Amino acid sequence: MEILGALLAGSFIGAVLGFIGAGGAMLSVPILMYLFDFEPKLATTAALAVVFLAALSGLVPKARMKQILYRDAFVISGIGLITNIGFALIAEHIPDSVITTGFAAVLLLAGFSMLRPPRLEEHKRMPLHILILMSLLIGSMTGLFGIGGGFLAIPVLVLFFGTPQAIAAGTSLLIIALNSLISFIGHHALWADVQWHIPIFMAGAAIVIAQIASHYSGKSSPVALRKAFAYLLFAVSFFTLAKTWL
Repeated sequence: MEILGALLAGSFIGAVLGFIGAGGAMLSVPILMYLFDFEPKLATTAALAVVFLAALSGLVPKARMKQILYRDAFVISGIGLITNIGFALIAEHIPDSVITTGFAAVLLLAGFSMLRPPRLEEHKRMPLHILILMSLLIGSMTGLFGIGGGFLAIPVLVLFFGTPQAIAAGTSLLIIALNSLISFIGHHALWADVQWHIPIFMAGAAIVIAQIASHYSGKSSPVALRKAFAYLLFAVSFFTLAKTWL
């Protein structure tokens, strides 16, 4: 039953990553904590591995369809390297209640960002100062909470710069893969404490489903996907706060 649960959870995570291009870690962390009884620090560490592999898989069809802005993705990950590694190295010393509360707050922020309506129709390149600010924020959240940062990248690309949803999702997947790998290395002190058989089965299912979902994501309604994902994030956030403080 534990293996079956891991496969189902991984399939769900892969579908979200493939269709939306974000949200894998935001679902992986609470799933590992509340369904498989992982401690918050170990859940974020394991989630980084799962999301890295799933995002890498989802990148394949996006790359074939040329739906990735490589410059933006590599700049975001490169600039955010300092905050990403810095927070990853100190994460094990931060109280679990602080991590889960901050994680819930990030989920609320992500949900509201997904509900904002588009402002521009045509595509524009992202200014350097916006790239720097967003990169540092994404790096911080990845290192501390194990979140790849796609929820920040997609709204900025789609809502403020008119990037088509499919291209924003592809770019987000590359950002998630790079940031997750960097942060996972930063969490090396916690590797030995993780029960890896559950994340491995989750990652296997997520890899397969993410690639399938990524291929068909262009045929779905981006507005409907963003709304559904936003409400899901709200629910997970309130549940996380309740489990932490009640």
